[in-house]
Amino acid sequence: MSGSELDHSGGVGGGDEPKKVTQRGLWFDEFEVDTVYEHRPGRTVTEADNVLFTTLTMNSQALHLDAAFAATQPGFGGERLVNSMLTLSTIVGLSVSQLTQGTLVANLGFSEIAFPKPMFHGDTLYAETVCTGKRESKSRPGEGVVSLRHVGKNQHGDVVAIAQRSTLIRKEP
Repeated sequence: MSGSELDHSGGVGGGDEPKKVTQRGLWFDEFEVDTVYEHRPGRTVTEADNVLFTTLTMNSQALHLDAAFAATQPGFGGERLVNSMLTLSTIVGLSVSQLTQGTLVANLGFSEIAFPKPMFHGDTLYAETVCTGKRESKSRPGEGVVSLRHVGKNQHGDVVAIAQRSTLIRKEP
C-alpha cells in the first residue's frame, strides 16, 4: 500500500476503518489431531520465580528454598530445584496465546503428569503441544472436548515435563 492510501485518521482508502486482528486461541474445528504446536518464545526460570511460586503455594520443600540443604543432597549437583508445579504451570501457560486464549471454556483435567528431568535456576523452558484427540460435546452444543499432550523441554532439548490435558473448547460462532 502506498502512503497515499492512508488518510489522516489512520484508516485506509479515504476514512475506512483499518483491519483489526485480535489474538485468540484455536476454535474447536481448527485443532488438528497429531499436529505439534510449538510455543515460542520460551521462558527462562529465575531464582526469584522459583522462590516466589514456592512460597505463594505454601510448598516448604527444602530442595526448592534452602540452598545450604540442597548443597548436601546427592543427585542434583548441590543445586536447588525449580518447583515442578511451576514447570507444569509454565508449559501450560506458554500454550495459552496460541491454543486457548478466548476459546477455552474449561480445563476438564490433567493426567499422566511426569517430570523426567529437573529444572534449575537459569534454565529456559520451551513448550510444545500435540493435539491427541477431539470430539464434539454430547451435552454442550457449540463446544467440543480437545485432548492435548504438553511437553516441556529445557534449553538443551531435555524433556523436563509431560502432561496430558483434557479441555472444553468453543466452536467458532
